[in-house]
Amino acid sequence: MRKKLLKRFSYLYTGELLSAVMFIILLFLFNKDFTRLQLYSLTSFWISFFLLEFLLLQGSIYWYEKWKKLKKENTIVTSIQIVKNFKNLKKINVGVIIITMFIFTFDFLTTYSSLPLGSLIVVGFIYIFAILEYINYFHFQLMYDNFSDIKYLLRSKKLKQSCISRDFDRTF
Repeated sequence: MRKKLLKRFSYLYTGELLSAVMFIILLFLFNKDFTRLQLYSLTSFWISFFLLEFLLLQGSIYWYEKWKKLKKENTIVTSIQIVKNFKNLKKINVGVIIITMFIFTFDFLTTYSSLPLGSLIVVGFIYIFAILEYINYFHFQLMYDNFSDIKYLLRSKKLKQSCISRDFDRTF
């Protein structure tokens, strides 16, 4: 079981980190091919993209800490300090989500007539994806990619509480 968990945690932290790197590469390639969208001129694009990258890095760090704890101490119990740090990050994330909503609204109202609608749609998708990542990490597990998770979902007919959220419940 320990080897299986180590492999799972390794898969999760490397996957999140790889996603963060790949999104940066895709951003440059996308902007190169779709310069007419002028994404770089939208503040809401940059803050939405930052939020997504910030969340992916948080996920990578969380799963790395779980992996490291299991590897070195043979336990998956997250340390109190790590949980406190993530509790603070949760507050920061909510603040950035709210600020992003206002900046997106401002960008929409001020650039709607001068920029292609596609640019605001792309920003909207990035923002929604970031919110889904936030929910996935801090509230409910949204990704079910293994048999036991799918079995749980079918049996219980409800979403699992996220690991970070369970850590919050355990420590506070």
